[in-house]
Amino acid sequence: MASRDMVIGVIFLSQTMVGILGNFSLLYYYLFLSFTGCRLKPIDLIVKHLIAANSLSLLCKGVPQMMVGFGWKNFPSDFGCKLLFYLHRVSRGVSIGSTCLLSVFQAITISPRDSRWTKLKRKALKCIDFSIFLCWAIYMLVNIIFPLHVTGKWSNTSLMRKDLEYCFGINHNKITQLLYAVLLSFPDVLCLGIMLWASGYMVFILYRHKQRVQHIHRTNISPRSSAESRATQSILVLVSTFVSFYSLSSICQASIVVFDNPSWLLLKVSALIKGCFPTSSPFVLINRDSSVSRFYFSWVRNTISMKLITNV
Repeated sequence: MASRDMVIGVIFLSQTMVGILGNFSLLYYYLFLSFTGCRLKPIDLIVKHLIAANSLSLLCKGVPQMMVGFGWKNFPSDFGCKLLFYLHRVSRGVSIGSTCLLSVFQAITISPRDSRWTKLKRKALKCIDFSIFLCWAIYMLVNIIFPLHVTGKWSNTSLMRKDLEYCFGINHNKITQLLYAVLLSFPDVLCLGIMLWASGYMVFILYRHKQRVQHIHRTNISPRSSAESRATQSILVLVSTFVSFYSLSSICQASIVVFDNPSWLLLKVSALIKGCFPTSSPFVLINRDSSVSRFYFSWVRNTISMKLITNV
């Protein structure tokens, strides 16, 4: 096994472990609150689905890449390749949709009482369940054609194929590839546009709020307003992180489609970038609420302490 493959395997192993730890610890926090009878905010349901999508994305992309790095290149069957790529596409799409929903619902939540969005606040909160279900359904239906583009290395298909390391990609004609690309990218681009609009609106609201309270003493600012501002700023950071990694990932993915035989480095960089947002987003969300941060760090500290006591 080449040393560079070993290094890549360790990198993907580290990325996957950090991402899974962050997502599962955040999920554990919400499950703990649910079992202890604490009332969760409606928007926290979106966060839980974002956590699930991020975890599934890391497992479907990070684990195969890690196994390839450690020398296992022919482990998935034809069905396994199709399933891994399909689940990764669905989880990636739901991650995009959930981030979009977070930004939209937070923009509606912080809208002024005298704005046109006031009447939508209660209705929007009632639509969260349906919005999440619709997000999963859309990406499961849209990406159902994606398995047509991949096949296992042991498949006997006679179509032209490009090497994707542990699977093969099938080369269709340019018109077919363009139609597939438009169909698969349309929900992502739509969510991206809505996300940017909601983020711009939240920046405007925060700026106007800051201008209004400049001449007011800090003790007169309500804690609720401060908490909403922190949550909004956290979601803005989350959206900015997503847009950055999504743009880089789209550039790499377009390059892979263009080249008949993409280079080893391009495939690795593309896979690594795809795992950056699922890995980093839970830590952004952990900082959204100070109680989450205290719970997370106390949980990590207690876990380490228990391990030390067990070893002694």
